[in-house]
Amino acid sequence: MVTAIMVDGGFYKKRARQLFGEKPPEERADELYSYCCRHLREKTKTREEEHTLYRIFYYDCPPSEKSVMHPITKHTVDLRKSAIYTWTTDFFLALTAHRKVALRMGELLESSGDYVLRSEALKRLLRKEIEVDALSEKDFTLDFKQKGVDMRIGLDIASLAHKRLVSQIVLIAGDSDFVPAAKHARREGIDFILDPMWQPIKPTLHLHIDGLRTVTKKPADGAQRSEDRLCAAGGSDIQSQRSAP
Repeated sequence: MVTAIMVDGGFYKKRARQLFGEKPPEERADELYSYCCRHLREKTKTREEEHTLYRIFYYDCPPSEKSVMHPITKHTVDLRKSAIYTWTTDFFLALTAHRKVALRMGELLESSGDYVLRSEALKRLLRKEIEVDALSEKDFTLDFKQKGVDMRIGLDIASLAHKRLVSQIVLIAGDSDFVPAAKHARREGIDFILDPMWQPIKPTLHLHIDGLRTVTKKPADGAQRSEDRLCAAGGSDIQSQRSAP
């Protein structure tokens, strides 16, 4: 079986931080590649099947180069000199060093990239636990909105299915924007697997996929688990279920 793996980059980075903790860009890239390759080893009750990798498609946006003013310090921040800019650039470079990895880059909306109040700080304000004057720099985060990423995922799914280049597509993502493309792929006979990395999905989403499979252990009580320990475990404790045809 020839498998193409598609990764929603923004989703993966967020879930990876929650599941595996913070990591340097090179380690995060190695972790992502290792995670994707686990999908090539499919275990059933009677056998273990080794799939052939067609390509890993990674979808994301380049880091912002804007200059924005922080609402607390009133200082202008040049994002090109920020730690997140350096981390993201190094992460992309590390990813491209891996074999059969293709980066599909979208764009950031020009209107995005401003500082917004973190949800926890907002809740504390609404509960009147703190006053506005008590807010600090850490209570704000940059809000970026992507453009073109979902479209590129959909186009690649449709292209792979139409040209019959693969027999299986694994999508690592957490939302339902891909449903029209998934339906097209299934009509073309492609086995379509969704990996939401233990993030809950809508029950109706099962109608549009052939299987749900997460290739890492479910976090116990929200505890962080390192990728090294997961690799040592051989990925034996995975979420895998087939959806009704």
